[in-house]
Amino acid sequence: MNHEFATLLAQLIANVRETRYGRTPVIGVSGAQGSGKSYLCRAFAAANLGVAHFSIDDFYMPRARRRELARTLHPLFITRGPPGTHDLGYALGMMATMRGATELCETRLPRFDKASDERIEAAIGFRGKPEAFLIDGWCLGALAPDLGPPLNAIEASDRDEAWRKAQNAFLFDAYAHFFAQFDAIVYLKAPSWEVVKSWRAEQEAETLRRALTPKDSARLDRFMQHYERITRAMMAGGHCAHWLVELDEARAVINIAPNPPKSAS
Repeated sequence: MNHEFATLLAQLIANVRETRYGRTPVIGVSGAQGSGKSYLCRAFAAANLGVAHFSIDDFYMPRARRRELARTLHPLFITRGPPGTHDLGYALGMMATMRGATELCETRLPRFDKASDERIEAAIGFRGKPEAFLIDGWCLGALAPDLGPPLNAIEASDRDEAWRKAQNAFLFDAYAHFFAQFDAIVYLKAPSWEVVKSWRAEQEAETLRRALTPKDSARLDRFMQHYERITRAMMAGGHCAHWLVELDEARAVINIAPNPPKSAS
């Protein structure tokens, strides 16, 4: 666990408690796939037992609901990840329930099994009333990116830009409302898109417990194309995060600085 990063999270939580009496702090940690955001948040929560940590990855819609999105909006919504495929109402409802919990309450936090591509029943995830919420997610704080020529084969298949426009509509509406519930968002900035792809490949190899085959790499590359435009835009400043944490290729923190948040326009 990076000491400076942990200190930043602790300070952000303390600031909310001091300035907004009675408020349960909600801190977000955003960053591209493989940036280490979940690992850092889990480590902080483990060292601070009053902190309830979850990832918005665990609030992905079940495959049946994504099939309905694919049928009514665009076929590409069958793939989890892009804005529109998270059940944000479920996340907000769970946070509201936990705010009203007593010391004896036990809350089952959701879990999404990426191997089966489905939400699964989870064991008890948190006991008592949280002193703070720590939430991680790849697109937390993302602003709707500009549209333009296709960046990859997935976008080229979206010939009328309906998929990209629908994502932007979700970011302007439901996701902007969700992000507004956060007291602060910290963005972990990767060095480049190519580094993000290499990080994600490392994760996949760890999950599979073997080296990736050419077929695995091709499948993963196609999957990552769903994330490319928003990830690149966020690395270029297209986010409303309050703090910027710059990482090197080894995921080491090289700089932490306040970042005046931008708003959707």
